[in-house]
Amino acid sequence: MDKVQELIDLLKSRKEEEEKANPILMIVAIVGAIAAVAGIAYAVYRYFTPDYLEDFDDEDFEDDFDDYFEDEEDEEEEKKTAEVKEAVESKSEQIREAVEEAKEDMTEKAEEVKEAVEEKTEEVKEAVEELAAEAKKTAEGKSEQIREVVEEVKEKVEEKVEDAVDKD
Repeated sequence: MDKVQELIDLLKSRKEEEEKANPILMIVAIVGAIAAVAGIAYAVYRYFTPDYLEDFDDEDFEDDFDDYFEDEEDEEEEKKTAEVKEAVESKSEQIREAVEEAKEDMTEKAEEVKEAVEEKTEEVKEAVEELAAEAKKTAEGKSEQIREVVEEVKEKVEEKVEDAVDKD
C-alpha cells in the first residue's frame, strides 16, 4: 500500500507543478503577442513613412579639389584595366589552346581504345566459336558413346528377359 500511496502523492505533486507553470506560460505568451503586434506596427510605419533623405542633395558639398586628381586616377585605372584585360585574354587563349590539345589527345586515345576493344572482341568471338565447335564434337562423341552403352544395356536386358522367359 505504501507504494500506491507514493504514486498518488507523486501524481498530485505533478498536478501542482503544472498548475504553477500555466500562469507563467500565459504571461510569456501575452508578452510574445504584444512584441509581435509591436513589430508589425513598426514594419507598417516604416513602409508608409516617406524617406526624407532622398531629397537631400549631397552634390553641393563636394570638394572641387578632388576633380583635378580624379582625371589622373581615371587614366591610371584605365591603364590597369587594359593590362588586366590583356592578361585575361592571353590566359584565356592559352587555356583554349590547352583544352583543344587535350580534346585532340582524348579523341586519339578514345579511337585507340575503340580499336583495341574491337580487336579483343573479335578474338573472344573466335575463341567462343572454337570452344563451341569443340563442345559440339565432344557432345557428338559422347552421344555416340551413350548410344552404344544404351544398345549394350538393351541387348543385355533382352537376353535377361529371354532367359527369364525360357526358365518359366
